[in-house]
Amino acid sequence: MRVLRVTRVVRLAKRNQGLQALMSTITLSVGPLMNVFLLLLLALFIFAILAVFFFAEVRSGEFLGEYRNYETFGQSFLTLFVIATGENWNGLMYDCLNTPPDCEPGETCGTSLAPLFYIIFVIFIQNVMLNLFILVILTQFEMYYMSDDNPIKKF
Repeated sequence: MRVLRVTRVVRLAKRNQGLQALMSTITLSVGPLMNVFLLLLLALFIFAILAVFFFAEVRSGEFLGEYRNYETFGQSFLTLFVIATGENWNGLMYDCLNTPPDCEPGETCGTSLAPLFYIIFVIFIQNVMLNLFILVILTQFEMYYMSDDNPIKKF
């Protein structure tokens, strides 16, 4: 029953015009947000294929293990999804950076391209895609709720 307390926000939104505008903006943004989400999944798909190609031989490390690895496409996709949240991406990068003679062939050997791959992935997913989500919401708000005489719109 305590979960139903969240509905207070909905009742409060009926009385406040600003909250109504915000709730309407979010509901009108669902379609464009789905397009951005599909673009995010496409980017994760492409990076997962590249990760399998580059790092399939790296099976273990300090951060790589049974559940986080690049041996199969599914594991690679899930590992990159975890990295997209920002969790220990630099540790995974260092695990994939080991090159001979500091590694065991077929077990912990990665490639020297790991920093390039991880930095491009983190910049693209965490910065570009996050900004696209914010842009969609702000564009919807501007389109439906800003008046023409608003100083922000004139600027």
